[in-house]
Amino acid sequence: MSILLVTSSPRGDASHSTRVATDLAQKLVAADPSNTLVVRDLVANPLPHIDPDYATGIYTPAEARTPRQAEVVGVSDAVLDELFAADTVILATGFINFNISSTLKSWVDHVARSGKTFAYGENGPKGLVNGKKVYIVLASGGIYSEGAAVHMDHAVPYLRSVLGFLGMTDVEVIRVEGVGMGADAITAALAKATAKVDAIAAANADQVAVAA
Repeated sequence: MSILLVTSSPRGDASHSTRVATDLAQKLVAADPSNTLVVRDLVANPLPHIDPDYATGIYTPAEARTPRQAEVVGVSDAVLDELFAADTVILATGFINFNISSTLKSWVDHVARSGKTFAYGENGPKGLVNGKKVYIVLASGGIYSEGAAVHMDHAVPYLRSVLGFLGMTDVEVIRVEGVGMGADAITAALAKATAKVDAIAAANADQVAVAA
C-alpha cells in the first residue's frame, strides 16, 4: 500500500497538524512494513498558483505547448501521479482564517483537473479518483467541531466537498483543536488526536494480521 502525506503548515517543526499527520503516516507504515510513504511538503516545495499558462496548457496538446506551459502542466502531472499511486492520502493543514492553508489550496487546484480526476457526462460530473482512504488532520486555535463557532469552519466542509467531487468519499477527520487556549488545552488536544491516530493504526494492523 502506498501512503501519500501532504503537509502544508507554515509553522515548521512547531506545527501540530504536521506532527500528528506525520505520526499517523509513520504508524501506518509500522503497522504494515510493505507500506511505502511519499511525502509532499508544500511549504518546503510550494506549488505554483495556477496562472494563464497553466489554464491554457492543460487544454493544449503536449506537442503544442510552450516551454512555460509544459513546465507548469508537468508540475501538475507529477502531483496527479502521486495522488493516483496512493492508496491512503493524509492531508495536514492548519486552520488559517477559517479555511485551509493557501499552499494546500494550490495542491487542490493542481489535482482537480477535468478529464483527469473528474469528468462531465450526461448525468453530470463524475469523480475519477476512487478507492482511496483520506485522512484530514486539521489543527485550530479554537474549537470548531462543536459549539457556537461550528459555522465558521470552512476547511472541513470544503475539503469533504472537493474530495468527494473527485471521487474520494471515504474521508476521516482528525482534529487538533483548541491549541490557542493555553498549555493545558494543547496537551489535551494532542492527547485526543494521538489516541485517534493510535486507534487507526491498531485497526490497520488488525486488518493486516487477518489478511496474513
